[in-house]
Amino acid sequence: MPNTVVSILDRGLMPNQPLARQDDPPWQPQLIPGNNQSISGLSASHNSILLAGQSRDVYIDKSKNLNDVLKFLPIAKDAPFNAYDRQDEPACLPNTRIDLLQEIYNWADGKDGQDERCIFWLSGLAGTGKSTISRTVARRYNEQKRLGASFFFSKGGGDVSHAGKFFTSLAVQLADAMPSLQTHICDAVRERSDIANLSLLDQWRELIIRPLESDKRSSPSFYLLVVDALDECDNETHIRTILQLLAEARSLTTVRLRVFLTSRPDVPIRHGIRAIPQAEHKDFVLHNIQPSIVNHDILLFLEHNLGVIRQEWTLGASWPGEQVLRQLVTYASGLFIWASTTCRFIREGRRFARKRLDTILKASSSAVTAPEKHLNEIYLAVLNHSISLDYLDEEKEEACNMLKHMLGSTVVLLSPLSTCALSSLLQVSKEEIDSTFSDLHAILDISNDPTRPLRLHHPSFRDFLLSKDRCGDFWVDEKETLKKDICEMHAPGSQASQVESNRIQKCLPPEVQYACLYWVQHLQKSCSPAYDGQVAHRFLQAHLLHWLEALGWMGKMTEGIQAIISLEGHVLVNENPDLHAFIHDARRFVIYNRLVIEQAPLQLYCSALVFSPEKSLVRVAFENCIPHWILQKPKVPAYWNALLQTLEGHSSSVRSVAFSPDGKQVVSGSDDKTVRLWDAATGALLQTLEGHSGLVYSVAFSPDGKQVVSGSYDKTVRLWDAATGALLQTLEGHSGLVYSVAFSPNGKQVVSGSYDNTMRLWDAATGALLQTLEGHSDSVYSVAFSPNGKQVVSGSDDNTVRLWDAATGALLETLEGHSGSVNSVVFSPDGKQVVSGSDDKTVRLWDAATGALLETLEGHSDLVYSVAFSPNGKQVVSGSYDKTVRLWDAATGALLQTLEGHSGLVYSVAFSPDGKQVVSGSYDKTVRLWDAATGALLETLEGHSGSVNSVAFSPDGKQVVSGSDDKTVRLWDAATGALLQTLEGHSGLVYSVAFSPDGKQVVSGSYDKTVRLWDAATGALLQTLEGHSGLVYSVAFSPNGKQVVSGSYDNTMRLWDAATGALLQTLEGHSSSVFSVVFSLNGKPLPTLHSSSKWIADGTANILWLPFEYRPTCEAAWDNTLVLGHSSGNVSFLQLKHGPKLITMN
Repeated sequence: MPNTVVSILDRGLMPNQPLARQDDPPWQPQLIPGNNQSISGLSASHNSILLAGQSRDVYIDKSKNLNDVLKFLPIAKDAPFNAYDRQDEPACLPNTRIDLLQEIYNWADGKDGQDERCIFWLSGLAGTGKSTISRTVARRYNEQKRLGASFFFSKGGGDVSHAGKFFTSLAVQLADAMPSLQTHICDAVRERSDIANLSLLDQWRELIIRPLESDKRSSPSFYLLVVDALDECDNETHIRTILQLLAEARSLTTVRLRVFLTSRPDVPIRHGIRAIPQAEHKDFVLHNIQPSIVNHDILLFLEHNLGVIRQEWTLGASWPGEQVLRQLVTYASGLFIWASTTCRFIREGRRFARKRLDTILKASSSAVTAPEKHLNEIYLAVLNHSISLDYLDEEKEEACNMLKHMLGSTVVLLSPLSTCALSSLLQVSKEEIDSTFSDLHAILDISNDPTRPLRLHHPSFRDFLLSKDRCGDFWVDEKETLKKDICEMHAPGSQASQVESNRIQKCLPPEVQYACLYWVQHLQKSCSPAYDGQVAHRFLQAHLLHWLEALGWMGKMTEGIQAIISLEGHVLVNENPDLHAFIHDARRFVIYNRLVIEQAPLQLYCSALVFSPEKSLVRVAFENCIPHWILQKPKVPAYWNALLQTLEGHSSSVRSVAFSPDGKQVVSGSDDKTVRLWDAATGALLQTLEGHSGLVYSVAFSPDGKQVVSGSYDKTVRLWDAATGALLQTLEGHSGLVYSVAFSPNGKQVVSGSYDNTMRLWDAATGALLQTLEGHSDSVYSVAFSPNGKQVVSGSDDNTVRLWDAATGALLETLEGHSGSVNSVVFSPDGKQVVSGSDDKTVRLWDAATGALLETLEGHSDLVYSVAFSPNGKQVVSGSYDKTVRLWDAATGALLQTLEGHSGLVYSVAFSPDGKQVVSGSYDKTVRLWDAATGALLETLEGHSGSVNSVAFSPDGKQVVSGSDDKTVRLWDAATGALLQTLEGHSGLVYSVAFSPDGKQVVSGSYDKTVRLWDAATGALLQTLEGHSGLVYSVAFSPNGKQVVSGSYDNTMRLWDAATGALLQTLEGHSSSVFSVVFSLNGKPLPTLHSSSKWIADGTANILWLPFEYRPTCEAAWDNTLVLGHSSGNVSFLQLKHGPKLITMN
């Protein structure tokens, strides 16, 4: 099955027409034929999709009515109990489950008096009737207008197999059930149009809890949520999170929300329930009900259903007879699924119903055995009967193999497909599938509509079919099935979340979407290795970008990244070096470009390729996909550097970062007052923890990874649940902002350092204050525990490092030597050394026992904000105001690596637990992950050594001039990007540069308060114009080139004679600095080529996305050439065939 899926993906992704004509602009819309054989012209389909939904960052017009706003919330259409595809699923028959249902109703209606438990957990083994009870309860409260919402999970059920649309579906249903909630829910959607992409915690609180709290009622009403088969949610962490969040319903006062929950008694559910206080949940074990009660109910069920069959086929008043009914009850062994499967099997026999009943009686054991054995017998009876027609022996074998192939494919699917889609996936005619499944209605829910998904009546059949011991000759070897059918993938182009679903279905048929999402999982489960040059390798070399683009439109990039990471681990590097190298490069490529693929998938062929390293295997393989309208590509490094990914999301500086103990997550704290949790592998935002009312200065994980601690400008320390994002504790006591926090090694204590000159030790469980450590004469910037938890180290604004006894609070050592504030301190893993980083630009290593200074690490050109040891203690990492991250040898003090890329000062650094990665947080609002082994850039682009503040073209467009923080002016060849001249003379930063109209001179304005004129040909200094009393922000020539105008921090503009340098006029009137000056061009239109923030655009159309390090500090345009100046000091040149008409697009 793996090969089949790969081939489906291959066919779906194979373009039938060129990517674009050479003279076509990339954004020209084209139409796509939509059929199930292929997706013609992937790039064209993207354009068609792009027309339907330009961006995923949607602004929701406040004029939209409430129903229109609710449509922005994605829902799982099969989730409600009364969904169209669930309409034939049964409820409890009258006079069955009487006592149990009454107990549920009494609890839900609040009739138990003192029973305030908000969760009723009904657990039971497979087939005991949990879902039937859920449907009965949901239907009752729906009829009473008191059902808030229902969600029926189903393994392999697509959107109902995971929690991605759980809370959004509940919110939409609640809005329907309680119209007064609509306004509050819509307000939440308007405030955060991306609410559906936020964490489960944020969705629960913003879409459900807060709207319910805002819904003022004269008296509280009881509403019920029904959550069925939670154990079939595919993520155990999400199961536990859902349970913890649902328990918060108890805090509601305006509405009494009760949650009826069913599941098998699996470990994740049991652990999740145990984490909820006993006073908040009521438990009932279904399979522990007295057998006589269950048998009575099954007897009523059989009497009813067989009675219907008797009437339909006039089988006689005595059929089947009381004795047979008693036998059937015995065979059921308490399993309603046995009884319902039996009735469906007999009913499908129509006029042969008697014969089928006899088949059941003969197949079933009369001995008292385990319920599972009787379930095996009924399933085997159904399967045997389906191939017991008048076949020859060889025909029977072929029919059995075909049945196994089709059923096997159905049960291993990770999302249900229709018979049409299954036909395309298996490359078998639909007629053959219909014929094979015609006698299997007892176990398969087969609709007359060929486009509706094919479903199992009960998940126990999947367990049966995949167990060799249970089903004998019909056993489906999951590995063999996947090997045959699921790895030959050909993915088509699909669409983003804002695109209409019918357009998605047209461009990406279900079987292709399925292959896109699951081909790697099936390949792994097949236990079949992937080889160099074979199908998986060939697919990636031909269709990697097409597959990624499809995932982008589908909104499934996280799944794509996880698939690539899994595939890299599946391929043996020693045996298949070429395939492994390509997958590793693809991993770097997709993680680096994740943001743009999610937002604008077509940029895979534009931005993602042109800004990837020249020798990237992905770039080399797909070089011919770069559109012809990109005439000149920017100069980029030859190889991937140490930067693995940039995590964007914070709206202000990132002050602190840390890895979780298992290295799977990163936590960051920011000036935007939030704490964020990220997936370290994929870069996905997992949680946003909100609650602090001031900047967050410090964050850390607990040793078990279950909690996060944060310290803030609001003077508090806060403890959070890392899984749910819930606030656990707020520790108050400091009288100044909290700069630093850390857990003790056993996780039982927290230490904090503050502006109030003290450190405090807290009990992590209770929040109680244990110790206040006093001694520093100024703010405490950094604190840390020793590895054994017996000591605490602190760094302070008083220039000292101090060691304290954690038990007594006694001061042990004062380490003196720094000449500036100590911003960061930490113990080595063995506890024998301490490292510190300081305003004096040095990193220092100290002996923790004696306090002796061991090494002084020099190299940073500015303040050192953060330091950390590698897990093995052999390296130290430091982050600095100079925007760099540096790696040092802890034994010798030698500088090992300088990691450059941040455009702002680096506040925080940390190693991953395995020592292979470094994470950094910066003033530039990003979190970055680096490869600690490769470290330094393999190629350095020639350029300024400081941020580029201004760039301009010469009048003929052949040269570019730039001015930089490095105090120089540089001239470049616009065609080649070669450096022509470096003009030195300014003693301060250069803020502005411009050419004279004849191109022979350059003017520059500087922090040194001067304006300078230069000869563009020789680089000679012609004039120094002095007179401003403040730095010069802006300069320009007059149209005739005879005058120069300058604007300054001194609030004035000045006019100068360009030939003599004489001051002609001082123009006063501004009440603050003059940042920009320009002469009138007598009606001549100004150039419209612009770039700003994340995009280059033509008119209102975004055409080229800029990775973070290529986003400009300044830009200039000439004809079809765009020049960008960067904070790194580099200058980038791009030629776009359809310039110049580019505007800023945020």
